[in-house]
Amino acid sequence: MRYITPLKAAKGLGASRTGTKDHWFLTVTACALALLTPVFMLVVGRAIGLPRAGVVAYFGQPFPAIVTGLFVIVGMLHFVRGTRIMLDDYLRGTALKVGIVVSVIFSYAVIAAAAYALARMGLAQFVLV
Repeated sequence: MRYITPLKAAKGLGASRTGTKDHWFLTVTACALALLTPVFMLVVGRAIGLPRAGVVAYFGQPFPAIVTGLFVIVGMLHFVRGTRIMLDDYLRGTALKVGIVVSVIFSYAVIAAAAYALARMGLAQFVLV
């Protein structure tokens, strides 16, 4: 027994009307993370063992800052969409709404904190202490 109409099947839309879009978004972000993760690990690996001033100077450079920013943003957007799908499967009613709001707030807070930290490190090179 089919739960979707032939029109929805032709358009690639399921019962929630966003399944195909969610699938493609998660696929693209997963591929982006598969490429970004090794680069991010190399960037962070080079910063391990540096003193605080060295870390600030290192992440103040464009390449490490861009890689770190992209990794955090893509990772958190992937997290939000994946968490939304997981919560849709296991929660109902108010718990679902609260769970979605908490996951979205958490992810955007992480993005904001990472962007703020990278901006501070980037600007620290120009500020005389």
